[in-house]
Amino acid sequence: MIRRLFHNARITTPCDIGAPLVGTQQGQVQCFDKGALLCENGLIEAIGSEKDVLPVAAKMNLDMEIDCDGRCMIPGFVDPHTHMCFVETREYEFDQRVAGVDYLEILRGGGGILSSVRSVRECSEKELFKVTRTHALAALRFGTTTLEIKTGYGLQTDAELKMLRVIDRVGRETPLDVIATFLGAHAIPEEYAESPDEYVDLLVREMIPAVCEQSIARFCDIFCEKAVFSLQQSRLVLQAAREAGLKLKIHADEIHDLNGAGLAAELQTTSAEHLLVTSEKNFRALADRGVVGVVLPATAYSLKTKFAPARKMVEFGLPLAIATDCNPGSSYTESMPFVFGLAVLGMGLSINEALVAATLNASYAIQQHKTCGSLDLGKSADFLILDGQSPAILAYHNGVPSVNQVYKKGELVACG
Repeated sequence: MIRRLFHNARITTPCDIGAPLVGTQQGQVQCFDKGALLCENGLIEAIGSEKDVLPVAAKMNLDMEIDCDGRCMIPGFVDPHTHMCFVETREYEFDQRVAGVDYLEILRGGGGILSSVRSVRECSEKELFKVTRTHALAALRFGTTTLEIKTGYGLQTDAELKMLRVIDRVGRETPLDVIATFLGAHAIPEEYAESPDEYVDLLVREMIPAVCEQSIARFCDIFCEKAVFSLQQSRLVLQAAREAGLKLKIHADEIHDLNGAGLAAELQTTSAEHLLVTSEKNFRALADRGVVGVVLPATAYSLKTKFAPARKMVEFGLPLAIATDCNPGSSYTESMPFVFGLAVLGMGLSINEALVAATLNASYAIQQHKTCGSLDLGKSADFLILDGQSPAILAYHNGVPSVNQVYKKGELVACG
């Protein structure tokens, strides 16, 4: 039995009411200016004000007692949308985009996702693991304790299964909890450029069954966009994935509104992601069906496009989460604090709304809310000690790491 007490902390945590926080509740948090947290075998045994927690701890044999020096304690970040399983970066494309070349034009020229596909297919599993592990540990240092990693740079059965094995190994060999998402429908591979429906058939007939047999992926995602997958193709793939036992996600309305968000509402996917050009009608539909909207401010920042209308989404009662979208093309960052700052300064979220979006609502977006996302009894003791007295330090101290210590299951796993 390992018991640890953390005290003299300014604790701020979202209030988990058994569902994502929406609308006026989006920023609902609980604060303890002189707080303490007691954990036992990695789970939270008590949390609250020192006057309530210290008497409980006094009756126990403690293995360790940590003074947090009056710093802010928040839950570990949950990053619900990443593509960090890749090998090579794509700086040359960044140069092109800065010069004004359109993202879809780069994709049509064989760059973008297809460039990463070629390198992932050619690399060894050992090399892919090494690079992916490096990305994951960087995210951990920035305060992410739970994250999702998508496939989608294989686009053939063997390569996608290789990616899933790597993602699974990262979860087993790092302190992070890692959720795997199958994104074989990330792009049309070059060999199917003239016959995209044949690739959709391959996804449904061969790839999804093989992924389910492997039993690593929990979700299936698809990029519903012009020059990628149509609305009808997206429906076919997602329905096949659901019938095979996978939970659903969708890349929707990033560049063009193809009614991807409407499809997400229709199928009641766990989340709909990007949502830069979604209609008000579909925001309402997503809210009505309880779909979590995952917005990716670092992607809009990198592509020099408008941010997703986060304030409007909150007003419509859509559960809002934020994520890094860490990938080699449009958002090469593992930093949730950076995304937090963009959500506040670029998207107009309050500090507490951004905190909920980066923790509790993000945990609902990958169905990990029972174990993380807030500091509640029985949940994993995943938390951060910040270099400040409130979560505002994350947006206020621009471009500077504000995470002092990262704890996973009550263990110190990284220092800023």
